Amino acid sequence: MDHATHNKIVSFIWSIADDCLRDVFVRGKYRDVILPMFVLRRIDCLLEETKEAVLAEVKFQKTEAKMAILDPDGLREASGQVFYNTSKFTLKGLLGNPSQLEANFNHYLDGFSDNVAEIIAKFDLRNQIRKMGEADALHGVIEKFVAPDINLSHHDAIGPDGRKLPGLTNLGMGYVFEELIRKFNEENNEEAGEHFTPREVIQLMVHLLFEPVKKKLPPVITIYDPACGSGGMLTEAQ
Repeated sequence: MDHATHNKIVSFIWSIADDCLRDVFVRGKYRDVILPMFVLRRIDCLLEETKEAVLAEVKFQKTEAKMAILDPDGLREASGQVFYNTSKFTLKGLLGNPSQLEANFNHYLDGFSDNVAEIIAKFDLRNQIRKMGEADALHGVIEKFVAPDINLSHHDAIGPDGRKLPGLTNLGMGYVFEELIRKFNEENNEEAGEHFTPREVIQLMVHLLFEPVKKKLPPVITIYDPACGSGGMLTEAQ
């Protein structure tokens, strides 16, 4: 992903905070909404194209296979990902019923597989949804994140102005996420360097570390890093 596309996505997402969260959250708490919603929208995009297949698999397991508990392996196969969502909703679909938005949003979150549910819990997203619902800001935030002005899927798209919006790779997702963290930390007068290491620095570190021994490395290396952050070091080393 080129820097222009990267910066456009970051700027658009950054603007959501000022457009929708002002007077709802203090500025220092904007990231408590923006970061989880960004991650959720990315997951939502990845699952959109297989949504009907997953719902069909749910129906099969319940009605034909008579399963009391859904088989996650079948659902993962249907979704084409290591995660899935069994709710009938998507983020875009939630906007169709504003009067039930908060309830439907929670129903949507209930449909995620355990690995995504854990992420949602760590972000405390349900609490943020409640706060946005009480302040009548929830619809606006969702509407911004699903807007056609940015493309958070892995497929290319066409923007409202007719221009191509390149798909967002997993690496590009990492770049955007880290840049948002950096900007939020600077906004809160925190040291961005404590949380973010520029990719150029990571590339140099990886090169210096592995170049002298690259011919001696085993096929598989197991690494335990409890402070890996967004995984920049590990992805570059790979």
